[in-house]
Amino acid sequence: MYFSVIIPTYNRRPILEPCLQALAQQQPGPYQGYEVVVVDDGSSDGTVEWLQSAPLGLPKLKLLRQEHQGPAAARNLGFRHAQGSVIIFIDSDLVVVDHFLASHAQMLQQQGVTGDANHTNEGRVFTYGRVINTSNFQDPRSEPFKPTDFSAAFFATGNVAIARHWLQLASETTAGPFDERFQLYGWEDLELGVRLKRLGLKLVKCPQAAGYHWHPPFELKQIPGLIERERQRGRMGILFYQKHPTWEVRLMIQMTPLHQILWGLLSLGGWLNEKRVEPLLSWLIAQGRPQLALELCRVFFLNWYNVQAVYESYREMKDRNNGIHSA
Repeated sequence: MYFSVIIPTYNRRPILEPCLQALAQQQPGPYQGYEVVVVDDGSSDGTVEWLQSAPLGLPKLKLLRQEHQGPAAARNLGFRHAQGSVIIFIDSDLVVVDHFLASHAQMLQQQGVTGDANHTNEGRVFTYGRVINTSNFQDPRSEPFKPTDFSAAFFATGNVAIARHWLQLASETTAGPFDERFQLYGWEDLELGVRLKRLGLKLVKCPQAAGYHWHPPFELKQIPGLIERERQRGRMGILFYQKHPTWEVRLMIQMTPLHQILWGLLSLGGWLNEKRVEPLLSWLIAQGRPQLALELCRVFFLNWYNVQAVYESYREMKDRNNGIHSA
């Protein structure tokens, strides 16, 4: 099998460098080779110029560019230009281990995946590598796995390997496997996962193919951006539900009375907002507990903002539909 590692990026030049360096140091394994396809999604931080000039030591690096359209369109662009029989999606802030590709290849091979579209007994599986969150920029791979790193997502593009032809079969348009209407934050990969599940594919976890997802330590100045991201996730969640109006999707996007009650109680109906908990968050950060401060943000107000955005977008969708029917 030949790998295409597709990486969308947007203004992440500092962490993109160790991401690509790690891919340049891959150990051999049961695969023929690999290419790295970086899709710049309209960065303004010098990412393109750096990629065009930096000697990264990769066997084959392909740089593609587009206007800022979001990760779904970026991954589709990368997919259309990729040569691999097996596609690996990772994020541009992921630093992988040296046996990353070999581990994915070994697990796929064990499950009967060859990457050959004409292989009648091709395994209906894809592999999901472990993603470990860290704020250690100097040595991200020193971070241990934590309970908070566990993910129950079926298909998440932070670290996943899948035979190319399954993505082709799951595609709804010629653009590629991802629905490019997901232009804001969230759900474009899990929505594709619903279509892959309908094809009978199964997830096989491959913890040896670990990647370390770097993010800067939490600071108060990040709060407005985090709130906006939750609002975007709520809006995209309704697009997800429009495509797949099932109870499973309602649970995933938090559009249930249970979620309304839970986050309503924990936020005291929105009273415990970012302003009221700011002194506590500041104290925790000063005590060297930024991760705990971030978790409390999620508990007290971030999930509340998300649920509010979900139901607001749901009402807007119903109003639009009623208007169409009335006309």
